[in-house]
Amino acid sequence: MPSPAVTLSAVGDVSRMCLIGRENVPKRRSLRLRYIAIQTGCCRLDFATSRAACRGTAARSDGLYQTVSWRPETTKAFKRPSPATHRRYMRLAFSSSRSNPQERQMSEEINHNRRRFFGIAAIAVAAAEFGLPAIAGAEEAKSSASTLPAVKAGSHTSFEALKQIDAGVLNVGYAEAGPADGPVVLLLHGWPYDIYSFVDVAPLLAGAGYRVIIPYLRGYGTTHFLSKETPRNGQQAALAADMIALLDALKIEKVVVAGYDWGGRTADIMAALWPERCKALVSVSGYLIGSQEINRKPLPPKAELAWWYQFYFATERGRLGYQENRHDFAKLIWHTASPQWAFDDATYDRSAAAFDNPDHVDIVIHNYRWRLGLVEGEEKFDAYEKKLAAGPVISIPTITMEGDANGAPHPEPSAYRGKFSGKYEHRTITGGIGHNLPQEAPQAFAQAVIDVDRS
Repeated sequence: MPSPAVTLSAVGDVSRMCLIGRENVPKRRSLRLRYIAIQTGCCRLDFATSRAACRGTAARSDGLYQTVSWRPETTKAFKRPSPATHRRYMRLAFSSSRSNPQERQMSEEINHNRRRFFGIAAIAVAAAEFGLPAIAGAEEAKSSASTLPAVKAGSHTSFEALKQIDAGVLNVGYAEAGPADGPVVLLLHGWPYDIYSFVDVAPLLAGAGYRVIIPYLRGYGTTHFLSKETPRNGQQAALAADMIALLDALKIEKVVVAGYDWGGRTADIMAALWPERCKALVSVSGYLIGSQEINRKPLPPKAELAWWYQFYFATERGRLGYQENRHDFAKLIWHTASPQWAFDDATYDRSAAAFDNPDHVDIVIHNYRWRLGLVEGEEKFDAYEKKLAAGPVISIPTITMEGDANGAPHPEPSAYRGKFSGKYEHRTITGGIGHNLPQEAPQAFAQAVIDVDRS
């Protein structure tokens, strides 16, 4: 089948572009170029010769993102190079990039898992071979090719229209961004927060070619139970099982999973119990899997003080207080958990709307009471909880993160290092970053997702 003709429409500084290449070696020993991407210092524009129409995302100077498209036109055809031509510019690429191992990463799939960055000479040859315009300033772009553009926290205030899907015992509300055929990232929020923790993260990952799924957990936003008879259960295994059911409903086999607070714990559990569904993990505050047995042991007084709300929720006064004052209660947690985060009322109110879910109070109260062994979970999760109580080691590639100004209870990184047996890295994000790390430091969080995926 002949390659389609291709035209390119782009915004921004198109003079600072570099090429990324991927070759495929069929069994019959013929080389053909299957994939080319153009990446600038602030966006990635992708297209493949096997598609009739493709889409990409470009970052604009105002911080917003604009879609660009490539469609068949009557312009000069996008031609595959001959084997001799392919070998010639690949030799140039090798010779110009040996000094930087990061520029010699080769993709194993067409989904951006790994990439080889061409050197300056290779770029010039490839541009000529493929009929692309001359590319200037490639040296500048090369150094930032694997780094996401800087984004100011709070630059984005909305997602596209939310979607709903039946998954397990829930009808799950979720936001989605990025190409439908991109590698999937599942982003999980905590308490008392919601999907807007990732409102600045999503466009960064979408611009890097990822399909981003951001669900409301049970008891939040537009997620609701399919039956009034289903227990309003907030135990840890239930939340993780919800996410596996969501992947099944969306027919997604494997994801990079990332989260913080409740979402970090849920991500940890998915990685521990369902490693075959998780390619890699990003977890703020590290290893958060717990058990009722562990929670029976008292902590030092200062540590117990940090959990005041958990003990408050153990009382009926606490349940009633949260029911009647959840807006102000959650806002207090935001301030204490992120003491240096200067969020405004509009930012908080966007998330606080998720707490109006009719099951929110029941789920939150059950979650914290279950941790202390004051209420039972569901029998169908007993086997999972037994495995979790043993403190299972997580074997998939992992990056753990922490803000330097996290005011919420959290373990020290050294305390959980031994819980990760695969490729591992810890990153402490400085600059007064608190508990809601994805919303306070979106570029750092998105970069961790991309880096762990490529590890």
